[in-house]
Amino acid sequence: MHPNALLELATELLHRVLQFQQPADAVVSAFFREHKGLGGRERATLAETTYAVLRQRALFQHLAQSGRGEMERRLAILGWQGNEGFLRAAMNEAEQQWLQQVGAVDRAALPEKLRHNLPDWLAERLQSALGDDFWPFVEAMSRPAPLDLRVNTLKAKREEAQQALREAGIAAEPTPFSPIGLRVQGKPALHKLEVFTSGAVEVQDEGSQLLALLTDPKRGEMVVDFCAGAGGKTLALGALMRNTGRLYAFDTSGHRLAALKPRLARSGLSNVYPVQIAHERDDRVKRLAGKIDRVLVDAPCSGLGTLRRNPDLKWRQSPAAIDELAAKQAAILANAARLVKSGGRLVYATCSLLDAENEAVAAAFEASVGADFVRVPAADALAAAHVARADELVHENHLRLWPHRHQTDGFFAAVWNRR
Repeated sequence: MHPNALLELATELLHRVLQFQQPADAVVSAFFREHKGLGGRERATLAETTYAVLRQRALFQHLAQSGRGEMERRLAILGWQGNEGFLRAAMNEAEQQWLQQVGAVDRAALPEKLRHNLPDWLAERLQSALGDDFWPFVEAMSRPAPLDLRVNTLKAKREEAQQALREAGIAAEPTPFSPIGLRVQGKPALHKLEVFTSGAVEVQDEGSQLLALLTDPKRGEMVVDFCAGAGGKTLALGALMRNTGRLYAFDTSGHRLAALKPRLARSGLSNVYPVQIAHERDDRVKRLAGKIDRVLVDAPCSGLGTLRRNPDLKWRQSPAAIDELAAKQAAILANAARLVKSGGRLVYATCSLLDAENEAVAAAFEASVGADFVRVPAADALAAAHVARADELVHENHLRLWPHRHQTDGFFAAVWNRR
């Protein structure tokens, strides 16, 4: 493809993504379906340039004001993640001079809002929560996330999966905390490898793996993944149950549950029962009240813990949306708690970084149920699940993961046992 044609495609893609009418990954996927003739390198350049702009949108928009022409083209030039020679060939002389001038700007001297690239409301909350750790967090969020894999222990041991990847030319290291995880740098093509197609490994962030381990399902139990989505944690729970008992995957979205089917087929699990529910008070939920051994509530949330993967979220969320989510999370947790039998376990989790969706929801739940549910120290629950260095993952007896501290997505989890 001619260099300027690729830059024009990057410009067009950014124009669509920056309208923020849909999640960026959905817009990128639709764009690639529309342009089926693109090669792998061209797709990578377009996608990575788009995400680089989303990560540093405030800074790039500030710098782009000094140039001429279409804003999205200037943003694409600033965020370019492809071959530099290709980019130079696509730019005219004025653009090359402008880019050289922009490159000479001392970015460390710019205002804070242009260095952290966060909306003001979010920066204020995170600075309050992190203190001196705020800028290390910002630095971590400016980089792409690594690729984590969960080993399906029904089909392979971690060492066996690691060896299979090595033989395919992919270096993978054990995750530092999860005993069933492997970490891969870069974005290798896994979907055609036998270790993946056989179901021996599944893509899953290490933090997400820890939520399943916290739930600690046992052989023969009845377990509910209350907000199952596409089923990543469902599959992890089923493997921990050794394909015994009964595992319900509840979700209000039939589309998300449909995405579970091919993954479920690869996994070899036969104890999973996907169920589409209308809402958290659905009669199919009520019929299981007091009967379930383990309930995992990975509640719908802002997703701000996944900003390395989904940097558009910081521009698509708002304080009002967070308040709405917190009310929804409280309602889901209250209804899910009714499923738990005496002696059973309840886990509330989000991939949010905000207290309003995490500690505040957990505290309100505890106040509402009184002595009926007893908080389990997360460090104890993690250690019992053979998680390494469990004490490093806990704040005030809750699981609290931060990308810059733990190299995972941002996660929160509270654990209770029912009396």
